[in-house]
Amino acid sequence: MKKYFVFLAFSFLLVSFFTVQAQTKSEFKTPLEFFGFQPGSEGNLYTYNQLIDYLKLLEKDSPRLKMEQIGESPEGQPMYILFISSEENIQNLEKYKAMNKELMLNPNLNSEEQTKLIENAKVFFLATLSMHSSEVGPSQAASLIAYDYASTNDPELLSYFENVVYMMVPNHNPDGMNMVVKNYKKYKGTKYEGATLPGLYHKYVGHDNNRDFITLSQTDTKAISSITSTTWFPQVMVEKHQMGSRGPRYFVPPNHDPIAENIDPGLWNWIGLFGTNMIKDLTGAGLKGVSQGYAFDNYWPGSTETCLWKNVMSFLTEAASVADATSIYIEPNELTVSGKGLAEYEKSANMPDPWMGGWWKLSDIIDLELVSTKSIIKTASFHKKEILSYTNNLCKKEVMLGASQAPYYYILPAEQHDQGQLVAFVNLMLEHGIQIEKLAEQVIINQTVFPKGSVVVPLSQPFRAFVKEVMENQEFPVRHYSKDGPMIKPYDITSWSLPLHMGLKSFEINDKVADLSNKLVSITEPIVVDDKLADADYVILSVNQNKSFALAFELMSEGQTVYRLTNDFETYKQGSFVVKLNAKNKQLIQNNLQENAVFAEFSNAKIDGLKKLANPKIGFIETWNHDMDAGWTRYVLDSHHIPFQLIRPDKLKTLDLSAFDVLVFPSSSKDILLEGKRKGSSGDYNPSRLPPEYAKGMGKEGLKRVMEFVNNGGNLVTWGSSVDLFMGVMKINNGKEEEDFSLPISNIANKLKKKGLYVAGSLATIKVMHNHPLTYGLENTANVFFRGNPVFQTSQPGFDIDRRVVASFPKDDICPSGYMENEELLAKLPAAVWIQKGKGQMVFYSFSPQFRSSTSGVYKFLFNALLLD
Repeated sequence: MKKYFVFLAFSFLLVSFFTVQAQTKSEFKTPLEFFGFQPGSEGNLYTYNQLIDYLKLLEKDSPRLKMEQIGESPEGQPMYILFISSEENIQNLEKYKAMNKELMLNPNLNSEEQTKLIENAKVFFLATLSMHSSEVGPSQAASLIAYDYASTNDPELLSYFENVVYMMVPNHNPDGMNMVVKNYKKYKGTKYEGATLPGLYHKYVGHDNNRDFITLSQTDTKAISSITSTTWFPQVMVEKHQMGSRGPRYFVPPNHDPIAENIDPGLWNWIGLFGTNMIKDLTGAGLKGVSQGYAFDNYWPGSTETCLWKNVMSFLTEAASVADATSIYIEPNELTVSGKGLAEYEKSANMPDPWMGGWWKLSDIIDLELVSTKSIIKTASFHKKEILSYTNNLCKKEVMLGASQAPYYYILPAEQHDQGQLVAFVNLMLEHGIQIEKLAEQVIINQTVFPKGSVVVPLSQPFRAFVKEVMENQEFPVRHYSKDGPMIKPYDITSWSLPLHMGLKSFEINDKVADLSNKLVSITEPIVVDDKLADADYVILSVNQNKSFALAFELMSEGQTVYRLTNDFETYKQGSFVVKLNAKNKQLIQNNLQENAVFAEFSNAKIDGLKKLANPKIGFIETWNHDMDAGWTRYVLDSHHIPFQLIRPDKLKTLDLSAFDVLVFPSSSKDILLEGKRKGSSGDYNPSRLPPEYAKGMGKEGLKRVMEFVNNGGNLVTWGSSVDLFMGVMKINNGKEEEDFSLPISNIANKLKKKGLYVAGSLATIKVMHNHPLTYGLENTANVFFRGNPVFQTSQPGFDIDRRVVASFPKDDICPSGYMENEELLAKLPAAVWIQKGKGQMVFYSFSPQFRSSTSGVYKFLFNALLLD
């Protein structure tokens, strides 16, 4: 097999349709000369830093290229856009940038002004590459694309760049690219060549970096989002991905149903045009297996293509993968498709020229990237005036719709349960480029009083579609494969409403309000919370604020004594944090108040019922199997200054657990936690794609030790799939004898599924027990992100065990946003359960308390669980 790969490397021929000019010697260093191998050749990958060094070299030598830093990755790698166009366009980028902004955001251009801009402006086309770092092809093609465009003398291609500025983000996830390349090289030449990277290919979120474009939690997400939201305003955008190996070779738009209902029909038409031209050009270049209208729907924001809701013609492509840079051989009988758009792997309208198997190589992926990129540039050039005209006309249309049809505004009252969440919301919307205002005086609308300072989000603005999408409650657009046939199930989640996810009160205003615009003041800068220390004995941090927890944990880490209220004090609720002020700690606390953006109060009154907090020693369990929920949880902990020690499951067999106060088990497969592998449908464990040193679990011995930790006084927090680890009969050694027991909780999700329960990643309303240590700072009802599994049922406890239901589903109106079928099956069932076993406590959540860092309205379920004593 290896000999054959060597033969393939020597016989490798990369067909670049760009290079009509290849007969003439280029003055630029080629990728082969720079890297020492041809990108796409067998067994070879370059790192992010090598790619950037090469692009900087080309930029220095070519007047057609310019690099600009746009931000940093979570690990501190600089991120860039590479602009490629004609020399004249590159020299005038700032001028064209200003034109982009006018066309995208100015609804008041008259006909003459619009015509002049359309004549003089350029189409800016943004491509972001390989955000999912195991999808190496697009970034490995980047050097070839840049070289071809820098060195070309092809008059056809050069004519395209008179009309188009190509904006390449060479890699969307620099940290992950370096991780994957390092892992591939580590095992290259061994039996594990092409093995999956252990852990996440990102500091925190792994594959879920393509789910962060509403919340904007990660620095790399922020950098990419700013391009379409606040800085360059390109008209066209593509995100370059890879997919599984056994289906079509390539996917181009249009997407499969369902599609988002707040998007202008013209955007779907333009996306379809780009896709049609791509499949024509790809097939014309002899590349087989190109599909469209297959697998990938486009109804939900959160991916890079969220800029579609900001009037950008945005779409994705997906190439069939190889094992990083190692070729794979696919037998014809192994080729398969799913039911979305392709029911059989045969010639069809959605795949007119199937690929029929054989060797599939990284160079094949690169060929697809080269051809599809040129196709997009060509389409943008041919339709320059139409694209620019449509962009500004859509801006005008959205502004007009917001002024002429409901809803007209969303208003968030100035006083919120968690005041810091309102600040976070305003700052997030500004980061999204949204026009946002506040009331200069009290207003009464439909008998509701909105005080001065209430936040107003008008719909009459260019990004109206985005505003409506993220402010309204979601109702999934149900579509079927045929009349009365099965429903087309969602590709991902079905709820993303910012007010609901953040725990904010928001009112949709569906009536025109006379003179409201005259009572509004624009908010143009992020809100900064800068409370000054008063001359007082105590600083009090309301338990209602997430940021109070962050400050409390940070102060404890810095050696300060922090207390919690054991009873209500004046207007402050049980569980609020109190710090005694003195001459030594005032400046420290002032600095931390500003850093954490906490609204603080001060008191000279004597405060009784204070309980001193100890910073808990947290053991955090994360598998090596691309554990995204764990990564998101680590992000939330880090961003709230909560220290922890990361523990891999197999270490639980030997680690001294008595060193910890609490163990945290984020959602992960029971099988992977126990054995490091997943079970197949036969019940046997499937071989892992990880190297064997990483495909390990805790085993029965590790689980036994975990439960002995609890029995001896330790605490444990678990949610999602991980809860199954603790269902059924378990064993511990209690110091005297071996003890068998079962916890008084079971997961009945599979039983309910058979009865028809279906939950497509939705928000669920739960009723919250008042004044329980797990619910301090929460309101009486909360909205949590729920996937329909687990679903709890409690039972009578055995010896030395107790339980309490601290949150449960209501009888009615369980799903405020998203999609559920037969939700009544959840009525009155537990959603959060506290269990005592021996001297220890266990907390079970049927929901994720931090889902993708998007449900900040219920973070307190997590924070309080860590502080149980």
